[in-house]
Amino acid sequence: MKSPRLLFVRALALAFVLLAPAAATPDIVAYSGVPCGIAAAVTAAREGAKVVLIEPTKHVGGLSTSGINTAESEHMLPWTIGGFADEFYRRMGRHYEENKAQPIRPHSDKRLDTVYFFESSVAEKVYLDLLREAGVEVRYGASVATVKKDGATITGITLTDGTTLDAKVFIDASYEGDLMARAGVQYAIGREAKAEFGEEAAGIRFDRIPRQARTVDARGRLLPGISAWAKDLKEGDAHRAPMNYNFRLTVAKDPALQVPIPAPQHYDATRYSLLADWLRDQTAQKKPVKLYDIIDLYARRNGKFELNNKQSAIFSLGHFGGQFDWPDATYDQRTRIYEDHLDYTLGLLHFLASDAAVPPNVQAEMKSLGLHRGEFADNGHLPYQLYVREARRMRGAYVMRQQDVQTDRRKSDSIGMSSHFIDSHHVQRVALNDHEFVNEGRIWRMGYAYQIPYRALTPRPAECTNILVPGAASFTHVAFCTLRLESVWMITGHAAGVAAAQAAQAGKTVQAVDVSALQAKLRAQHQVVDFVTGQPEKCEHLNGPPEF
Repeated sequence: MKSPRLLFVRALALAFVLLAPAAATPDIVAYSGVPCGIAAAVTAAREGAKVVLIEPTKHVGGLSTSGINTAESEHMLPWTIGGFADEFYRRMGRHYEENKAQPIRPHSDKRLDTVYFFESSVAEKVYLDLLREAGVEVRYGASVATVKKDGATITGITLTDGTTLDAKVFIDASYEGDLMARAGVQYAIGREAKAEFGEEAAGIRFDRIPRQARTVDARGRLLPGISAWAKDLKEGDAHRAPMNYNFRLTVAKDPALQVPIPAPQHYDATRYSLLADWLRDQTAQKKPVKLYDIIDLYARRNGKFELNNKQSAIFSLGHFGGQFDWPDATYDQRTRIYEDHLDYTLGLLHFLASDAAVPPNVQAEMKSLGLHRGEFADNGHLPYQLYVREARRMRGAYVMRQQDVQTDRRKSDSIGMSSHFIDSHHVQRVALNDHEFVNEGRIWRMGYAYQIPYRALTPRPAECTNILVPGAASFTHVAFCTLRLESVWMITGHAAGVAAAQAAQAGKTVQAVDVSALQAKLRAQHQVVDFVTGQPEKCEHLNGPPEF
């Protein structure tokens, strides 16, 4: 029998629970703690809104804290970077100044106090400081599972951990657009056909130069890494897949800063047969090969080097074909695709360090590298996230096209600007015959300053009236190639945060936000909304490969 004292204590505790005020409903729920989501959450909170930020992983910052340690300003007009994005880069500049660190590329910094090249761990610290100072509540470790709606209004969401949340306005800042999709908002995946929007660079795109390498095995089957036969594809047609994904590892050359690169969970040397065949051919022809011919290494701060997919390589870190199903995959399916990309990446590095087909000098270069012990310590020194360059894209109130980022660049409802090159990595390799293939999907076009319209962040009113989508925004594939930078996503996130706060406070739909008032607020917050007299509008001063 329970004692009277125990019963009294339990009754008192229950009374406290029943009488305690319910947790305040947030005004805004922002989904995904990537830079876009952080910008949205912080700027909304600064407007007086109560904001909850949902981050499915254990770390905020997206790819800025998972190995991409540049603002991509080297392919942009830096004057277009303003508002929250500029504040973030200046805050990092303050960090390095306080720590007496010299800029790695001072000539490319906008001002002496602005840092466009940084470290993942520093970026995470700065983001966390900004979130804490703004009073944003961050919830980690759960993804959106379901969305409840009343007509075109989201009334609540349920996360994969069972948590339910409602809010006046929702912001989907994620790379994949998972909240948007579950809310019934229309979207596109892959590449539109040229004919759909009249875009010159749209659709399937074969490289001009065939590559010489064996494409089939002894039984005539396509080798791993070759997706299809070119004869089965037509230039300019639509295609279901986005550009390739890869990990952006942070490595060190100094042994004192290294930890060993781990072997893959599942190693299969046949995955690299195409590369092995090419390397043997180069050796037979006495053509020298270096590691840099296969993988890009970018020098960063404090002895760190960033690995990336090399566009011109015969074979590199981009897992061509491995990304096809990611955008619409379930979370369990994405886990398997993630693990496959990790096995592919670590397997490639293991192959380069040990396979007999690899020239000794390349093996030696590969063996000289190790993961940098100063990054991602709680994840085996591997990046937290896969570089999802592109996934879903909303079909919103206005669809931005190639014309909008190159020629029709002025918009009356501008909420920010971009200027990055149209940059699409390859999507796949396709066989021409048994001994030749071509890469498919590459776009590289001159960048121009252009205005991003508010309409590209809003869905059609009939589909949803209280969600903004600054991440998987309403762009075609070609136009999206100018948006898909963390620096630009912080610009759209900034605008979405202020707009969401205005909608929540006025009790309006996101489509009914007063755009003139939004623009005035953004200008006051140093967001670059307008063209600036005397500033260049074309990135012609930048060096780069020929346009394609």
